[in-house]
Amino acid sequence: MSAIFDITHTTHYRYAQQVMLGEHWVQFRPRDSHDLRVLATDMQVTPAPVDIRMFQDAYSNSIAKIQPQSPANELKVVCMSSVEHTGTRAVNFPMSSRARQFPLAYGDEERLVLRHYLAPYYDDPGGILQDWANQFIRPDETTGTRELLVEMTQFIRDSMTYHVRLNPGVQTPYETLRLKSGACRDFATLMIEAVRRLGYAARFVSGYLYTPWLDTEDQQSHGNGSTHAWVQIYLPDAGWIPFDPTNNLIGGTDLIPVGVARHASLAKPLSGSWDGSPGDFLGMDVTVQVRKRG
Repeated sequence: MSAIFDITHTTHYRYAQQVMLGEHWVQFRPRDSHDLRVLATDMQVTPAPVDIRMFQDAYSNSIAKIQPQSPANELKVVCMSSVEHTGTRAVNFPMSSRARQFPLAYGDEERLVLRHYLAPYYDDPGGILQDWANQFIRPDETTGTRELLVEMTQFIRDSMTYHVRLNPGVQTPYETLRLKSGACRDFATLMIEAVRRLGYAARFVSGYLYTPWLDTEDQQSHGNGSTHAWVQIYLPDAGWIPFDPTNNLIGGTDLIPVGVARHASLAKPLSGSWDGSPGDFLGMDVTVQVRKRG
């Protein structure tokens, strides 16, 4: 069954005095696919932009390139979307016989297309990440791909503590393992690096999470009130399957993707520049509302 979601994403930068605003890139439009249809989008920018140009980047993400009027003492970007989401299959997603057991066997063309998602982003000279990933392989019996990925997703959720981090950037996987805590982007980065070392193609996903506690007061999921991050892993005949180690979610309609990239630093919802004194910046507020219709 499909679900329709209305999303409002507001980012508000505040300055002590008028500053010169440079060009900004906004990544806000959910990604159309066979299981997600974008019904409507709108974007409101304050101050009114001098120019807006839409294009797709190298990852086929939709980008709005805006030049706000300057000088100004604020920049407010409100992005609104409505989507119909049928959701990918959850734990019972189908797989090719080439993918059912570890190690997975990609075809030559697949390896060519997926090479940037197969290559680890971080070096691992001490083998720390490799050792951590290897614990999900059953040495004395056949290891199923489905079981391996489900177990890793659940292990991160159960063994690590979620913390909201408002500062930009992402922890290295080594920091996340040492601290046993992080934000959603940190858990996604850890899982991506781990599965890549086991031979699975994985990419970082930024987007939105529908949290049912908005309607039920059952506050058990993490990521609402901001953008969310998770992992997609490519499996032959199944495609890009979503895994959310922050909330132990696999597939379904609760994850609404906006941007994908090989690393978190390449999937920012909003980036740009301004010209003024460092003390002029008063702060940034981000709010996200996701409402399910019906």
